[in-house]
Amino acid sequence: MIDLGISKIALIGAVALIVIGPEKLPRVARTVGALLGKAQRYVSDVKAEVNRSMDLEELKKMKEGVEGAARDVEQSIQTNAADFEKSWSEATGDAAAPLSAPEYFPEYKHPKKKWRTKVGAMPQWYKARTGVRTKALSGAARVAKYRPVKFN
Repeated sequence: MIDLGISKIALIGAVALIVIGPEKLPRVARTVGALLGKAQRYVSDVKAEVNRSMDLEELKKMKEGVEGAARDVEQSIQTNAADFEKSWSEATGDAAAPLSAPEYFPEYKHPKKKWRTKVGAMPQWYKARTGVRTKALSGAARVAKYRPVKFN
């Protein structure tokens, strides 16, 4: 990278002051600063994208490794299950198919519930007769209702 010391920066500033002039120098300095800022943001975005792609490649390799291990485990389980079924049929003397699935599956029945209707709702007249509260009272209303009456 470029090594800029204080003496080099002072020399560049003096040349810029002479060439550009003192009236336009602040505006040019702001423009140069904005362009440098954009360049730094662009470089950091490119670095972040490269890092992301490298991480993605590592994750793909890791995924392939895990999938391969899973396939190996599945194959070993299948071979062990086949060996176990073979030894089980030999030990029990069964020549029939080992561990077959049940032949009868009950048919699915819908629970016949209608969630939008209240089938077992208690009628209002029954609530009124038995004294079941039908409306919620606020705390203040409850205090006012059950406060003892003062006689003068």
